Amino acid sequence: MDVVLLARIQFALTIYFHFIYPPITIGLGVLLVIIGWMKLRTNEPIYDRLSKFWTKIFAINFSVGVATGIVMEFEFGTNWSNYARYVGDIFGSPLAAEALFAFFMESVFLGVMIFGRNKVSPKTYFFSSFMVALGAALSAFWIIVANSWMQTPAGYELVPPDAPTKAVITDFWAAVFNPSTLQRYVHVIFAAWLTGGFFALSGSAYYLIKKRDMEFAKKSFKISLWFVAIMSLLQLVTGHWSADGVADHQPTKLAAFEGHYKTGPADLYLFGWVDEANQKVYGIKLPGFTSFLVDWDFASPLPGLDKTDKKDWPPVQVVFQVYHLMVAMGMLMILVSWLGIYYLYKGTLYDKKWFLKLSLVMFLAPQLANMFGWSAAEIGRQPWAVYGILRTSDAISPVVESGQIWFSLILFTLIYLLIGAIYVYLVVKEIKKGPEEDSGAATA
Repeated sequence: MDVVLLARIQFALTIYFHFIYPPITIGLGVLLVIIGWMKLRTNEPIYDRLSKFWTKIFAINFSVGVATGIVMEFEFGTNWSNYARYVGDIFGSPLAAEALFAFFMESVFLGVMIFGRNKVSPKTYFFSSFMVALGAALSAFWIIVANSWMQTPAGYELVPPDAPTKAVITDFWAAVFNPSTLQRYVHVIFAAWLTGGFFALSGSAYYLIKKRDMEFAKKSFKISLWFVAIMSLLQLVTGHWSADGVADHQPTKLAAFEGHYKTGPADLYLFGWVDEANQKVYGIKLPGFTSFLVDWDFASPLPGLDKTDKKDWPPVQVVFQVYHLMVAMGMLMILVSWLGIYYLYKGTLYDKKWFLKLSLVMFLAPQLANMFGWSAAEIGRQPWAVYGILRTSDAISPVVESGQIWFSLILFTLIYLLIGAIYVYLVVKEIKKGPEEDSGAATA
């Protein structure tokens, strides 16, 4: 197998596995702040039980997330040394900022959350939970800065200009706030909040189905349900904003999202199949609706793939499918969460066992949306490692061999399977154990 493809598969595997955990951590962090705020306002003991339980789950996800993220930095040196050499001056800065300004803060205050519950005042404890959530959000920001620069590079120059061997920063803040940073960050952070919210919703549904720890379960389920219902609608807005940015700065990627081959009004497909050989899409579509979403005009012409040299096209079929699967998961989350709000309003929520069972598995929906969305963004950028500057084929390490990547790929897969099994065991163990101090009281 081609060494570039193998290296991409290995990096994708690393990202996919790592990306399971940080979104849960970020989302649970916000929920813990909400729970802490409600505890300060009401002083009801139930919020202590909620906080204790979900802090344990948070700590497990945080630990596994840290462990699985370290590998990526080594892969830049082993498999992608040309990339590291070419853009290391720029790419390394946000990664260093993430460690200095976010990770350490998050780690310090997480220690207070785990070990200082009975040793600090309630307000200090709430402040610690807020700082942990802030640290997680800042950590995500710097990671998104690094990735967004690869999508829409800014604040740099190539040296030497005639036969460049590397890119260097000329304006740090222009690189940080490159054209796609804020759009992509807001979209990703809302996705993380949804991931943590649905994770808590699923855990709460387990107790409701088992009819145990009912006071805890109902309170946790209600908070999580309102959280994901609101976030799922707001995610529509951030998704539209992000897509507008793609239309402005990566029109080839947008064309691949919808299989838009010929410049002109662009349709929006609900689902379909791309015939790449004949450059057609077969499926159910809303004529001109992509043009409307971009320019508020159904007849507005959008650049098609015909505006780009074919050698610079991404794999259209793959990009089309993962993009539409991401959108489908987003619609599913809206439907399920607001159906739950309807049942809550009608007073029948906890009697709908089928809905509780559906809620139990809904933690998968945001995870799948994250994976599909990341795939659409990264595969849609191909064949560029840095859009318009460095091709992926030129970013590979010149001395790495396919056999070496195969060995590390198999080894990493086995290690990830082991880590995943340990993670599932620990989380399932905590959920089966349940919250401390079961009062047995049930409230609406």
